[in-house]
Amino acid sequence: MAACIQDVIMLFGDSITQGGWAPDHNGMGQHLSHVYARKLDVLNRGLSGYNTDWAIPVFKQCLAESGTPNVPKVRLLVIWFGANDACIKPSPQHVPLTRFISNLKHMVNLVQSPKSSYYSPSTRIILITPPPVNTHQRKADLQARPEPLELDRLFDTTKAYSEGCGTWPGKGSRRCRRVVELWYAAGEKEEGLAAYLEDGLHLNKDGYKIVTEALIATIKEKYPEVHYDNLEFVFSLWAEINWNDPAHSLMKRSN
Repeated sequence: MAACIQDVIMLFGDSITQGGWAPDHNGMGQHLSHVYARKLDVLNRGLSGYNTDWAIPVFKQCLAESGTPNVPKVRLLVIWFGANDACIKPSPQHVPLTRFISNLKHMVNLVQSPKSSYYSPSTRIILITPPPVNTHQRKADLQARPEPLELDRLFDTTKAYSEGCGTWPGKGSRRCRRVVELWYAAGEKEEGLAAYLEDGLHLNKDGYKIVTEALIATIKEKYPEVHYDNLEFVFSLWAEINWNDPAHSLMKRSN
């Protein structure tokens, strides 16, 4: 059993979040783990294939109820869904756009509403929009499988889900900062997306680089108090230790 030492950044999403730790992709999870080392732990809660309907019951299990002792605080929560919700019918992953927006709102309210059992007023939230799909790559990938599949996503449909991300009205929505990543990187043209997607859906190294830079820029602009440059190491640097009487200088510090 590990003790509660550092607060956390939780990345909650689908396969694109899960893949953010892939060693050959230099994904956002891998990069954040590096820059936040000894300051905040970065948790991978990526669930390959999941949509927001399936994610909500899991999300409740990932959160501690308010007042639970000896658990780390989620200082920053990054929610990134929509790539699977935007599948077209009859895919079982499809979630209608209005329900997708409602599901995102529900996840945010679980953390931000004082009426919620999981209320955490100190948690900052960022919503990342679902990335665009390159249907040419995607169709080729699906057709090349041992049992070929039909195209399951459309460029304009996924764009509608991206535009709907975080758009609901109300008090809580102002505390959610949207990250727009790949839609503008290729000039919003589907043909240019092959440079950022490995199979028409999942990001390659260059795609993750754009998302990581946009995410860190959003943290710096909107939530500077949790930017890694503004956080101390939880435990002292070795040169800061009082070598003659080290005990006090080795105690955990709060960020």
